[in-house]
Amino acid sequence: MKTPALLFLTLLAAPACSPKATDSSQTPAEDAPSSSQAGKDSASETAKVLEPFTQSVPGTTAELEMVPIAAGKFTAESGEVTDLPAFWISKTEITWDLYDVWYLELDLPPEKRSPDKDARSRPSKPYGAPDRGFGHEGYPALGMPAYAARKFARWLSALTGRNYRLPTEAEWTYVCQQGLDPDISLEDQAWFFDNAMDSTHPVAKKAVNRLGLYDMLGNVAEWCTTADGEDLACGGCYDSDGKDVHPLARMRRTPEWSLRDPQNPKSKWWLSDGPYVGIRLICEP
Repeated sequence: MKTPALLFLTLLAAPACSPKATDSSQTPAEDAPSSSQAGKDSASETAKVLEPFTQSVPGTTAELEMVPIAAGKFTAESGEVTDLPAFWISKTEITWDLYDVWYLELDLPPEKRSPDKDARSRPSKPYGAPDRGFGHEGYPALGMPAYAARKFARWLSALTGRNYRLPTEAEWTYVCQQGLDPDISLEDQAWFFDNAMDSTHPVAKKAVNRLGLYDMLGNVAEWCTTADGEDLACGGCYDSDGKDVHPLARMRRTPEWSLRDPQNPKSKWWLSDGPYVGIRLICEP
């Protein structure tokens, strides 16, 4: 096992962004919704049905399949319950096919591509092969810190007019738990230390889960954000022991993930020694 130690967290029930609490004692009675209206609103949210869609990227052949997740309730280990509205989540981990469009500026005409992207909102090229020689087309993009993952999501949002972002820890865990099929072995649904041969693998080569998603466990751990704003990589990776590949598996970034980075200060775009992490995106309705 060559990854940093996997850390297990008690899941936070609060969403990553929540509205400020209001004092109901200061709200006029006539402005408060009736219990029947509140019930209707709740039922409407629960009944909201989203359709799957495929996100294209203008000017390229890159696509991203999005799977709808119905509204539901997430119960943390503490017993606290969080209401989750409906959303979409990407069917697979983000592959190099799409990540390259962003970091290599393939969505721009050649004359508009910047030779010095350090001063811009996209990564400069890493010193080594970004895919570590694992494979490129159809393989999960990897080795980016959460900062770069968020920048990628904002770029895709601006380009498409949709609201893409990293999942909250609650959203990711809810989806992973809901998708588990007890009849499918870990070997059949995930790439991990015992079967990955020290490498990532093309996405969607293992069994699909009950929600129609691939590789929620293993291959690359996926960046998520806690209710307190902490970045965590969830689900285990290709180098994780089998016991550390499950919905509650967590990894935190450590200094060792950038140990061989020759830049000073260290690159904000790449993890020179952290090939374990990748991206799966949420899209809000």
